[in-house]
Order: sequence, then C-alpha cells, then structure tokens
Amino acid sequence: MIDPQLASAAIEARAAQRAGRADAHDLTVLALHAAASGDPAGAQALFDTALALEPGNPATLTGLAKFLRAQGRVREAVLTCDEALRTYPEYPDAWLERGAILTAGGSGRAARECFERAAALDPASATAHAGIAALAAREGEAEAARRHAAHALALDPGNLVAASALATVLIEAGDAAVARALLEPLIARHRLGSSDRSLAYGHLGDACHRIGDHPAAYGAFAACKADFAAAHAPLPPGQLGTTARIEAIIEAMQAIAPEPVLPADTRPETPATHVFLIGHPRSGTTLMENVLASLPAAAALEERPLFAEADRRFLMGDRREIAAGLGAFARLDCAALDPLRRAYWTKAFESGIDPASRLFIDMDPMKATRLPFIARLFPGAKILIMRRDPRDVVWSCFRTNFAVNSNTLDFTSIERAARHYDALMRLTELARERFDLLAHEVHYHRLVQNFDAATHEVCAFLGLEWSEDLRRFDRTARERGVSTASVGQVRRGLFDGTRQWEPYAEYLAPVMPLLQPWIERFGYA
Repeated sequence: MIDPQLASAAIEARAAQRAGRADAHDLTVLALHAAASGDPAGAQALFDTALALEPGNPATLTGLAKFLRAQGRVREAVLTCDEALRTYPEYPDAWLERGAILTAGGSGRAARECFERAAALDPASATAHAGIAALAAREGEAEAARRHAAHALALDPGNLVAASALATVLIEAGDAAVARALLEPLIARHRLGSSDRSLAYGHLGDACHRIGDHPAAYGAFAACKADFAAAHAPLPPGQLGTTARIEAIIEAMQAIAPEPVLPADTRPETPATHVFLIGHPRSGTTLMENVLASLPAAAALEERPLFAEADRRFLMGDRREIAAGLGAFARLDCAALDPLRRAYWTKAFESGIDPASRLFIDMDPMKATRLPFIARLFPGAKILIMRRDPRDVVWSCFRTNFAVNSNTLDFTSIERAARHYDALMRLTELARERFDLLAHEVHYHRLVQNFDAATHEVCAFLGLEWSEDLRRFDRTARERGVSTASVGQVRRGLFDGTRQWEPYAEYLAPVMPLLQPWIERFGYA
C-alpha cells in the first residue's frame, strides 16, 4: 500500500508530465512512486531523467539515495548523498538520509554525526532527533536517548523511531509494560507497512517477551518481519538470494577438491596470527570477536568484504556461473593466487588494520561461504567456528531487527531462517571435509557459562597467551563500537542467551526436521 500523500503528489506530477511542464521535483515524485509500486527500473529511469534535466538537484539526489538504500545499495546511496552535500552542504534532508544510510550500514558514530548536523540545520526536525535517540539507545546512553526521543515526540507525537528508542531504554530499565503501552497505540495509528513500523513492532515484541506474553511477542515479531519484507525491494529477476547462493556454492564445491597452495605473499608484513571467525548470524561471533580484540596488539574487522576481488571474479552470477567460477579458482597456480591474496590485505589495511598487529580477526559469519578461497589463499590461517543451539540461532534471527541486506531478507520467516541455517551448516561441514582447514569450534553456551575455560582453549588453539584482558570485552566493545545487531548484548558484558527458543517451541515445530540433525550433531539434543 502506497502512502496517500505520495499517491496524491504523484497524480499532480503525472498531470504536469502529460502537460509537458514536469520539472525535476515532479520526476522525483514519480520516481519515488514507481519505487513504492514495485517498479525499480522505472524509478531509476525517472531519477536519471530528473538529474539530466537539473543536474545536482539536492532533492532529487536525496530521493535517489533513499531509493538506493531501499534496494540495499548502501555504498551508492552514501555517494549520492555526498554528491548533494558537495553543492548544498546545508541541505538538512541530505544529512538525514545520509544518517539513515549509515545507520543501515552499521556505521553508528558517523550516522549520529549526520543526524546531529541535520538537527543543527533544522532544530524542528523530529526525524533528526529521533535518529540521535535511536543511536544513543543502541549505545546504552539512556539519558541522551530519553532527551532526544522526548524532543522528537513533542515535534511529532507519532514518530515511531523516537518511540522505539524510548522503548529500548524503558525495557532495559525494567519497564517493559510501560514500553508496550507506549508502542501499541502508536503502531495502531500507522496503517502502512514501513521500516519504521517494522522497527517498532520489533521493540514491541521485545517488551511482550520481557513481561512473559509470548503469543503477543511472536505476533509482534511476525508483524515486524512482514513489514521488513514489504519495505524493501525484492531481488531482481534472476538474482540469487543468499540461501540459493549458498546452495550453488555447495554444488560447486562438490565438483572440486582443490589442494591448498602454499602462500607466496609479496607483502613485507602482515599480522602474525590471522583468524577467520565464522558460524552463523546470531551464533555469538560478535561476542567472540570482541573477546579476542581485547588481547594486546589485536585488530579486528566486522563483516567487511575483504574478498571483493575474488568474489567479483569467481563468485558472481547464477548457479552455472558460480560453478564455473569456483572451478576456475581451483585451477589457479601460486602466481595467479598471489594478486588475490594481496587484494585481500590491501582492503584490510585500507580499513585500518595495522600490518604489525599481533593478531587479526576477520569476523564474518557468512565468510563460511568463502572457505574455498580461504583454503587456498590462506592455508595457514586459523578458523574459529561458533556453535550455538540451532533453535536459539534460528529464533534469534527471526526476532532480531537487522539492517537490510541479502542475508536478512532470508530471516523474514522462521522457515526461511531455518533453510538458511541448514544450507550454511551443510556448506561449512562440506568445506571441512574437502579442505585442509585449521579449525576449532567454540560453543556459545560454554563461552558464556565457563568463560575462562573456553577462552583458554581458544588461546591455546591460536598459539596465544591467555590474558585477563579477555574478560574486559565489554569495554573493548564500547571503545571500538559494534555495528552488528548484537551491540546491546555485548556492551552489557557476559550475557547468557541460551534456551531463549523454549517459550516459542510451538512456532519452531514446523522446521524441526531441518534443525534436528544439527541439534544432534552439535550436541544440543
């Protein structure tokens, strides 16, 4: 359903277009309407026409950035906002959109600066204060979150982002019933699905969960995911979703069994210990990353596309192209592998990693899909695989508010999340069978329930000396900043999130045939 205001504006813009007097504003309105109507190609064409008519128009560029964000094209969206701000640095809407994009991309600190700039330019902007409130709540800054949320709600009593930020603070303070009472009437007033309503439904689910109303919590989480799916563009025809891409990689791996090739890295210096931290989203990878990042001279990156060059050459396209690409990669010799290895390190260093670091943690649960690359490019790297009860993983993926990307679009139902989990586990286990990987499993429940013993085992596997600094991972998380959905848990310290699935067992029952083999294999029966 399209926003009535946008629909009304589109009628006027279409009339102007038919009369031959449409300007960039009219074309921008029509582009946004086309996007909301499920016509991304038409929207892009209208934006292109508008910018050809009025190059540099900040409203059109901001509208285009919003469109690109909804498409998941985060980098292009940021660059589009930057283009608007180069010419019109005091255009508050561009700062607001830039903040929204960076929030979606996990760059919280930079996003907050954008919202603060927008609020300075337009003090009456409820959206700017709501954005600040949301990021403050995420970082545990309760007083700032309350202040900016109250300001936003005074300007716009129906602002769902501000209400969600305030609800976050209330829930953490033990006032979940108050949070529920705040959110329910506001959500009821918003009849259209949107990313803001999705966010609010997610927090309503959290509030209902805290007070023990599990049926209401499930209903809120389901509504959250339905709005999330509706608010973001479906994949273009022919483009593989993440689960389908995982299945394609599995098929390709079954046809190849390459032997590791010794590295011939021409770089003079790289970190002494190189660790890939994988598993599945919501399996504890962010916790383990910040634990290891607390060691002296350690450096870590969260979910960065460091294999971008290898991806571009060997992991793009449909099933047939992926099979051909990985087959071609398996046939590369040392000389051909070295530029790919150097491209990886170049991206890591450009992201701020010091080559002299004692330890580098490349944390990305989805880099399990790059195990064919890792086996040949970095045969000496250590691989940590996070394990958690599959029921907790799938339930957490379903109930968690994520930024939009191809993975999180696969978490919009319990069934889709379970299929994603099953596929990624099959890929990981196949890679361990086919490749000579230096791998160690870390079980989430052992990490949170017997921290010192679990971390001693990890350090022994990595060849590192255990340090009491590991216990201060919450401080590390606050200092580094956390961009994943686990930020709330990690900054609070050691949090035992086991067995959260149990009140929702009836909703997981349909996917148990997929999960039961993994429950038994990983020791959670």
